[in-house]
Amino acid sequence: MKVLTIHHPHSFTKADFPPLVMALGYFDGIHLGHQKVILTAKNIAEEHGWKSAVMTFDPHPSVVLSSKHKHVEHITPLEEKVRLIEQLGIDYLIIVRFTSSFASLDPQDFVNQYIVGLHVQHVVAGFDFTYGKFGKGTMETMKLHANNQFACTTVDKFAQPDSEEKVSSTLTRKHLSEGDVTGAYHLLGRYYRTAGIVVHGEKRGRQIGFPTANIKLNGEYIIPKNGVYAVKLFVNNKWFIGVCNIGVKPTFKNPDEYQRSIEVHIINFDQSIYGEEVVVEWHKRIRDEKKFDGIEALKSQIVNDKQTTIEYFAKLN
Repeated sequence: MKVLTIHHPHSFTKADFPPLVMALGYFDGIHLGHQKVILTAKNIAEEHGWKSAVMTFDPHPSVVLSSKHKHVEHITPLEEKVRLIEQLGIDYLIIVRFTSSFASLDPQDFVNQYIVGLHVQHVVAGFDFTYGKFGKGTMETMKLHANNQFACTTVDKFAQPDSEEKVSSTLTRKHLSEGDVTGAYHLLGRYYRTAGIVVHGEKRGRQIGFPTANIKLNGEYIIPKNGVYAVKLFVNNKWFIGVCNIGVKPTFKNPDEYQRSIEVHIINFDQSIYGEEVVVEWHKRIRDEKKFDGIEALKSQIVNDKQTTIEYFAKLN
């Protein structure tokens, strides 16, 4: 997959690209609805012998358009988004830097410069996609702005068979913020993942017989709600199962005095992995984080959490 980052104003011409079928959207999460849009573009491209493309934007438009400095946590930070789109077999990924000057483009100018100007023969987007200044351009106006220079396909709302609720990034974030990683799985079509690096912590887990990998995330990920989870951890090219605690360790400290952390006790693992890049795959929420009446009560609960995790993955296999 060829990845291009475009800054406005750009100097590309049609001659720089083969005929493209372009999926348009921010695509945070690459959930099942996004996959439908992207794969629709891929299928149309294959039917016509053209190349498939995805256009996304960075940073999130709300960061630029908000009057206040807005911090956005992502389901898929840009690097993860690139990886997932490549897995879908797309030929071109075009990342447009979302700046105030780009945001001020008239809808017709956006179409002329970023669709017609990039040799796009067919546009695919979700029913709620908007473009141009103030988001005035919609998939209803796209056909008008196309001036018969390209075709359009609008993908309708995508809902799960047992629900009328739209599969969306907003709903996925809601599930994750509530700790419902299973619900997020059903929207994403895969287990939620976060990438990071193993850093030194207070080593309290080691002191009580359950060493943990303290993970500092390397992107602006949404972190699931505080609690204990059954997870898989990828390190040194292998997957291991483990128990992850997100929270402030209330048994040891006043929660107001402790920074939130992500720590994974890797089951049947005894290696030093400080500084290693890891991926956490979130499978199942086991329980809330709680304050225990002493270290022995905490140790007993961790034993139970380990057993719950082992049994979960045994059934999964």
